[in-house]
Amino acid sequence: MITLAKALNAGLRKAMENDPKVVLLGEDIGRLGGVFRITDGLQKDFGEDRVVDTPLAESGIVGSAVGLALRGYRPVVEIQFDGFVYPAYDQIVNQVAKMHFRTGGKVTMPMVIRIPFAGGIGAVEHHSESPEAQFAHTPGLKVVACSNPIDAYWMIQQAIASPDPIVFLEPKRLYHSDKAELDLAVPPVPLFSSRVVRRGDDLTVLAYGPTVKTALNAAAAAEKEGTSLEVVDLRTLSPLDLAPVFASVRRTGRAVVVHEAHTNLGMGAEVAARISEECFHSLEAPVLRVGGFDTPYPPARAEEHFLPDLDRLLDAVDRSLTW
Repeated sequence: MITLAKALNAGLRKAMENDPKVVLLGEDIGRLGGVFRITDGLQKDFGEDRVVDTPLAESGIVGSAVGLALRGYRPVVEIQFDGFVYPAYDQIVNQVAKMHFRTGGKVTMPMVIRIPFAGGIGAVEHHSESPEAQFAHTPGLKVVACSNPIDAYWMIQQAIASPDPIVFLEPKRLYHSDKAELDLAVPPVPLFSSRVVRRGDDLTVLAYGPTVKTALNAAAAAEKEGTSLEVVDLRTLSPLDLAPVFASVRRTGRAVVVHEAHTNLGMGAEVAARISEECFHSLEAPVLRVGGFDTPYPPARAEEHFLPDLDRLLDAVDRSLTW
């Protein structure tokens, strides 16, 4: 059995073993092994030239990774906490995302930017953000979010092997909680694919990252009351893989999108619009969204009131079913 944190560590190790051009950069990722211990032991085994402890300078870290990618390396950047990615935002949207287009496709930017994201750990300000919509809105970037140890192990390797720059979102609250059996004989799901993780007939719940667990818990609770929920893990936010979503919604006729990010102009808005465009004649009710409130992320003691929980999700399910 393996945790999500251990799975990411194993995936990074495998990628470094397979390709000597893979290098890691970040604050405290070497001797300390990262604040969440995702890179634990990697500097000891691969050396300080491939697991680089950087100064506290996020823009400089990503800028250095741009140079490494231009020189043929595959840099993997760790942003220590989601709220500190914004100093690097200029580098990410103006350099990382545009290099391929700027050079007419002649230059690729094989870079992974790992970001522990969302809340649930009772952290202080700047340590619990959900910036996924901002990056998914940027042409040239791909954005993915893992939700379980098996996906974490495979997705990090697939992202590193990709020729495109990828923002890799890791649900920090799940790093050391749930465990899963990693069976290497089972082939991985393709990186840019959504996946049905629970079958159901009455309503489709769409989630990613930390809210997949919330959705599965809601489905288990609803089942006790005779309601059958199908749960889809989106996994990839840009590009969105909506074919499985459309197939599910056409069958159930109802959909609820849940995420921790602010509801206004969030991923749920895009998914709801696309479902409305493609599945309008199949819908029995409007597509509903359950997300964080449109306020700054609250202090730790109030975050349980901010985060979408089982009750808020089930309330949306009831509103859809009684429409």
